[in-house]
Formats: sequence, structure tokens, C-alpha cells
Amino acid sequence: MTNRRAIFPGSFDPITLGHVDIVERAIDLFDEIIIAVGTNADKRYRFDENQRMLFIRETFKAYPSIKVMSYNGLTIDFCKKVEADYILRGLRNPADFEFEKAIAQTNRKLSGIETVFLLTSASTSYISSSIVRDIYLHQGDISSLVPKAVMDLISNS
Repeated sequence: MTNRRAIFPGSFDPITLGHVDIVERAIDLFDEIIIAVGTNADKRYRFDENQRMLFIRETFKAYPSIKVMSYNGLTIDFCKKVEADYILRGLRNPADFEFEKAIAQTNRKLSGIETVFLLTSASTSYISSSIVRDIYLHQGDISSLVPKAVMDLISNS
């Protein structure tokens, strides 16, 4: 039987409860999920790669089927490198769908890798990392938007 391995790519700057919702609901769909922390040289991050990976590792430490890795370049190249046949993506709204649909169709055309979309839960559909970063930057309370591990780690740094 083939191992069903999925990549959940993103910058996760920081990981939010919306991301957690998608991963927890996808656990039963795949044998392994690799949360792939992408690096974009043109993007300015609030949290460095090591912090972002630590947030994720701590959040999912009780889940042996979840791995955390970083990558540069095209997601489909990373999928090939780790032998993943699926890309997992969360959809919050119609704009997300239109954007993600074009990427998914291109990825399938170029590599044969399928994208599996999960709709975010209503309780987390309004959360985005950019909103969380903005609130955090202005010393607002992000505790209801991110996993406990994020709060624990940023309060200890």
C-alpha cells in the first residue's frame, strides 16, 4: 500500500488556530503530513524560520504523523524530494479559492501532484497570519488566534 503523504506549505508567520484546524482535520486523510515552512527571500518575516518551526513542532508534538520541515523554491519540487503526492491547502473565502485553484491546476499540470482543499471551520475562517502579525506588532492580545505553544514561546523570549 502506498503511503499517503501530504505537504501543508506556508510561511506560518506565525501558525494560527486556522492552520491547526486544517491540519487536525486532515490527520485522518493522510498517513503523514509534512508542515512545510517555506522561505521567500522577498518577504519580511516577523518570526524567524527557527521560531516558526518551533511554534509548529510544539503545537503538534503529540502527533507522530506530523513532521515539520523547511524548504526553498517550488513546492512541487519539495513534494518530489520528500515523495509527497498531495498538497494540503485551507480555504477561508472565495478569493482564497480563486487564487489557490490556479496554483493547484498549474501544480497538477507540471507534476501530477494533487491539491486537497479543506474549508476552514467557521470559528477560524477570519484568522490570517497577517492579521495576527499586525495585532502582535501593536501589542494586542493574540491569544485567541494562535495555539498555546506560540503564546508560551513568545512570552518566554
